Amino acid sequence: MKKNELPKSTRLVGCIFICLFSAGCDSLRFAPMEAQKQNAWLHNRTTTIAADTSKTENASEQLQALTQLSELQSRAFSSYFGLPKEFPRSETAEDVLAESNRQLARTALQQGAERPDAWEVADSMLELGIGICALLGGVYGSRAVGFLRQTKTNSKALKEIITGNELFKKQNASSASVFKQAHQNQSPQTRQIVAETKVNT
Repeated sequence: MKKNELPKSTRLVGCIFICLFSAGCDSLRFAPMEAQKQNAWLHNRTTTIAADTSKTENASEQLQALTQLSELQSRAFSSYFGLPKEFPRSETAEDVLAESNRQLARTALQQGAERPDAWEVADSMLELGIGICALLGGVYGSRAVGFLRQTKTNSKALKEIITGNELFKKQNASSASVFKQAHQNQSPQTRQIVAETKVNT
């Protein structure tokens, strides 16, 4: 190993962090909840009943083909979400069209839109990195721990500054345009960080 060169394990940890942070939190999602699993399974039942109904009612060939394709596509959603612990009643079209199933669909839609808080994810990842680097030990592990702790402190300070600025703009609406003008020379990277922070605060 060359002088001042980090060991492979430390470089690997660094690469993992760079990949995670550059991907952003939009790609992170919560694991499917029970309502989402029930809704995916119910969607498959809905499409199956629709496909069967289109056949028995002699619907056009195009409508039959569409409902059959929909049923096939729906199986992929059920496979992805996994089976629920409890299955909603869905033997007949009347069962499927019950108000409770409509409410289930609304709940699943709301849950599906939820994302982890970017600051909490970043904080957790930094804690994980500190733990891994501490396990690696040695001079480079100690340096990496120090670097990650400083990054965590800076991240917390940045969040506090952005949150304070947003509060100032809300409480001093007349000064908002002057405030924005003072920050017009921010780099695109800084603007992106600030925009993402506003969304998550």
